[in-house]
Amino acid sequence: MVACFMPGCGNSTSLQPNIILILADDAGYADFGFMGSDIPTPNLDRLAKSGVVFTDAHITATVCSPSRAGLITGRYQQRFGHEANIPPPDQGMDPSESTLGDVLKLAGYTTGIIGKWHLGSADQFHPNNRGFDQFWGFLGGSRSYFFNESNDDREAQEREVLHNRTHVNFKGYLTDEFSDQSVKFIVKNQDDPFFLFLSYNAVHTPMHALATDLEKFKNHPRTKLAAMTWSMDQGVGRVLDKLEELDLTHNTLVFFLSDNGGASNNKSSNLPLKGFKGNKFEGGHRTPFILSWPGKVPSGMTYDKLTSSMDIFATSIAAAGLEKTPGKPINGVNLIPFVTGLNDSEPHQTLFWRKEKMAAVRDGNLKLIRLDDYGYRLYNLEDDQGEVNDLAQSEPELLKKLIFTLESWETELVSPLWAESDPWQLVTFEIHKALMENREVSIKSPADLEKIKN
Repeated sequence: MVACFMPGCGNSTSLQPNIILILADDAGYADFGFMGSDIPTPNLDRLAKSGVVFTDAHITATVCSPSRAGLITGRYQQRFGHEANIPPPDQGMDPSESTLGDVLKLAGYTTGIIGKWHLGSADQFHPNNRGFDQFWGFLGGSRSYFFNESNDDREAQEREVLHNRTHVNFKGYLTDEFSDQSVKFIVKNQDDPFFLFLSYNAVHTPMHALATDLEKFKNHPRTKLAAMTWSMDQGVGRVLDKLEELDLTHNTLVFFLSDNGGASNNKSSNLPLKGFKGNKFEGGHRTPFILSWPGKVPSGMTYDKLTSSMDIFATSIAAAGLEKTPGKPINGVNLIPFVTGLNDSEPHQTLFWRKEKMAAVRDGNLKLIRLDDYGYRLYNLEDDQGEVNDLAQSEPELLKKLIFTLESWETELVSPLWAESDPWQLVTFEIHKALMENREVSIKSPADLEKIKN
């Protein structure tokens, strides 16, 4: 007899589960305890033990804004032109795209986002206009972790903290504020199904941490990163504790992941992967990923097949009892049948990435990276996870096949609605060249471009 793990099936509860999506920012693949890190994360480890850890999970972009667009819509963001980072002031995620908030509201959920948005700062892109009943956070991409009235917390700019559309003069450490506001949201909405998107800006720069946490990790080789990670983990713990206190744990589906690979400027680690935030090597887009739903998915399980952040959308709407997605077709799949054994195939055979001159495709264990005006690299990740040994010359037929696969996908896309600045495009180009040539990366920001001239 096959077990049933979906709502309303067999003896399982017919109640719609609460759904919590927890997103870290610029966190490294190897920077959590459950991934083998030397930074302690006891609460995320607890979450991992209660569910499934995906070791070959990927986000849809290697920088913040397009990654979040793919995550919140369940679609490749290149399908609606959200390809580059940092939308201009008058641009943002296409209003015709349905967010997970939109869809779950239709299913009867109260929806909230707490933390970083980064999908457009003009009013038509505001979270309250994109499916979220409640917003407590900031609209931009990065900011100080402490209140700064003369800069980040000036009113009427995208870094100020807002409660919906009202300016907030917060008092504490921003990571703690996001965690505490999340607990309040859970308490307020405990009697009806809710969707909470807890979108931390930790561990994105600037590297600000509490003095007590800096003291705790003063002998750690990455003191600031460890302190910031610890604070985020403690906040996750408060969320999990509140679910237990309110007897909501078994009726709450929780996801955790990072929005892209660890960055080059916060001392994060993506080992044993090659690359980092902003490039198409595995370290840029493979993420630690947890799915926990006690009693509905296995506990303490590791799952090593190809998965995507887009699957969160599909999994959530299936758990909410929706038979199909309102609006446009999504590209993710419901992960529950795969981790419970109801489906023994793989969630994805292929995944794709593209931003401006850089593109890549995973086809099973094969990986193609293309750099326009430079060339291709082909890797077999089964025996070369570090993407060192280029097979482009020795396997011309495989190279041709993957080029065709990538280019066929690109025919389904639209032109990017905006582009990143010329200096950053050049920096990203130089980073890819160095990584493709197995060289040390010496240019990581526009300030380093003088090295090319010299």
